[in-house]
Parts: sequence; structure tokens; C-alpha cells
Amino acid sequence: MLANAPAPALPEGLRGDYAAARPDFTVAQDMASYTEADHETWRTLYRRQAEILRDRAATAYLEGLDRLPFRDGVPDFAAASAVLERATGWTLVAVPGLIPDDAFFDHLAERRFPVTHWIRKPEELDYIVEPDIFHDAFGHVPILLQPDFAEFLAAYGRMGAHAKRLGALKPLSRLYWHMVEFGLLREGGRMVAYGAGILSSAAETIHATESDKPRRLRFDPWRVLRSDYFIDDLQPTFFVIEDYAELFAAMEGLPALLEAARDAEPIPPGAASPDDKPYAPTGEE
Repeated sequence: MLANAPAPALPEGLRGDYAAARPDFTVAQDMASYTEADHETWRTLYRRQAEILRDRAATAYLEGLDRLPFRDGVPDFAAASAVLERATGWTLVAVPGLIPDDAFFDHLAERRFPVTHWIRKPEELDYIVEPDIFHDAFGHVPILLQPDFAEFLAAYGRMGAHAKRLGALKPLSRLYWHMVEFGLLREGGRMVAYGAGILSSAAETIHATESDKPRRLRFDPWRVLRSDYFIDDLQPTFFVIEDYAELFAAMEGLPALLEAARDAEPIPPGAASPDDKPYAPTGEE
């Protein structure tokens, strides 16, 4: 699944109505435009995924999900924003789908999270090529109630302009992919998920938390910035943090690492590196 992440050049054929977008690529969310079928699609996805995540998602994510008005149908961004803003200063903005780098980074830096406003069709329950509202809202938004993660994501947005000047957007996008979309956390001796690409997908959830096939490594910013990934297949490598503050702390040294990673040979998806530090599911290393 593609994620609403940095996209240097938007692919052709995107289904969102970009003609209706404002200069910052936001659009109005018209709650009246969602049909009962749309709401039922949301409820079906919500019920199915919430059950799968019960013992596989991070506590902060599950607590955030319970606090948000997501259970009964397609969420109203204004109502969700009211909860977020009181907790961590974030709000949600509706977008047509994938948006360009500059707009994406600007929104994050200002604590505005871009959420695609349309929802997938019933025949797309298990796979969708573009990010829709379920991926963006259900997957990303609950963890924004966690203060350290919320600070990290705003700092990530502020780093975008610097990375662009360096010509290092690719390494920066790898950080988002691995740690925002597909991040894992050791919590209470267990491996749990907090990344949106995992949490919004039944297949990715089982694969990331229970399969013995992927490589799971300790979070290492230098390794992450060089690690390529698949956008249309199950991930072969995951990185594990001990707590969310670890992500925010890594931002301090990121400018120098971005410049070095820009010129370094990337590590192919699933490949090993000599300095890898495996992370066992039990926490034993």
C-alpha cells in the first residue's frame, strides 16, 4: 500500500479530485457526501482491524483509538481534531490523496496531519493502491495522541526543507516509511506495532508481529536512512524502538546523517548489513 508520505513526483491516475484542492493541497471534508455504504465500509474495516490489533498494537495506539470518534462510521475531521488539539496540538486536514513534498512537510511542521478524504470501495477491503481515509485516519491518527511521537512527527516535518536543500529527500522518506509507517515497539517484553502501514492492514499486522520471515532490527537512524523498502509487498525488514522519545532524540543528529546517507550505497529491501543488531521478539538479544 502506498502511504501518504513524501512523494517527490505524484504518479498519474490518482483518483482524488486535485482540481478542487487549495494551494496547500487541502480540500473541504463534506460529511454529507459519504453514503451509508461508505460508513459501512469504514465500520467493517474498523471492526475487523480492531479485533486483530487487540494484542498486537502498542498501548498508546489502542488508547488513542478509544479516545477518538472513529467507531461508528467515517470520522469527522473536525471532531477528531478537537480531541487531538487538546492533547498534543495536532489537527487533521483533508487532502485528495498523495500530496507533494513541500505541502506535506509544511503541514507536519505546523502540526496538521494530511488525511485523504475518500474511502475505498467494498471490493478493495484487503488491498488498495493509494492511501484512503482508513489508512490515514485509522492507521496514523491515534498515535498522534502520544506526546513524544507527536513531537517527533512535527520535527520530521521541519526537517523536510533542510533535506530538500541537501538533495536528501530519499533518505528522509526512508525514515518515514520505516518508523512512521512500519515501526515496531518493545513493550512489556512483547513486540507490538505502532506504524500505520502495519495497523491499517490485516496481513501486515500478522506479518510484522508474528511471522518469522522478516528481519527485525534495533532502531538505528544510520541504518534506517540507507534502507530501501517495498511499496507493494510485505516488508522484509522492521526496526524496533524502546520508546517514542527515542525517535524524537534521533532528530538532533539527523542533518549530518542525511547528508552522509545521501551519498551512501543504499541497502536493498531485506538485505543484511554488517552492523545489524537483531531484535528478538522476546527482547533477548
